[in-house]
Amino acid sequence: MFDACRPGADWRALHLLANRVVLEDLTRAGLLQGSVDQMMEVNLAGRLLQPHGLGHFMGCDVHDVGGYLEGHPEKSPLPGLRGLRTARILEPNMVLTIEPGCYFIDVLIDKALKDEEISKFLVADKINEFRGTGGVRIEDNVIVTETGAERMTIVPRTVEEIESWMAGDDSFLANFK
Repeated sequence: MFDACRPGADWRALHLLANRVVLEDLTRAGLLQGSVDQMMEVNLAGRLLQPHGLGHFMGCDVHDVGGYLEGHPEKSPLPGLRGLRTARILEPNMVLTIEPGCYFIDVLIDKALKDEEISKFLVADKINEFRGTGGVRIEDNVIVTETGAERMTIVPRTVEEIESWMAGDDSFLANFK
């Protein structure tokens, strides 16, 4: 996901890529079943697991404005894209967040299990095991460079790094030097 963040990248495409990665990972983990392409067609990630946008611009405010400007891509009316804070094509020196997430929200799970269009993709017993756990969302603050993006955040990412850090071990920082 991070590697796709570069000048010329379409923010909407990056958001959809994040949705696809979540769906692929949860399918491999046995929480979802079936075709990821079909899940993308019905916006399963946006309707159930990642009901938020990929991130936002940063500037004078943490959630900076300026996502939709004249002469740039317009806001999409499509489900899964209409809630994005921008539709811009990335340019060097833009500062933004990349913060995909995956949530298990009871009201959305209940709704999804009753929805014939998306319930067929859910392994209900596995999904229900995650009720009440919340979810995860790790925010990266990035600067778009001439050739890609540079992370400004140093945070643990893997389960092992997070658990070690919570136990007081910050050895994961060695990966960022």
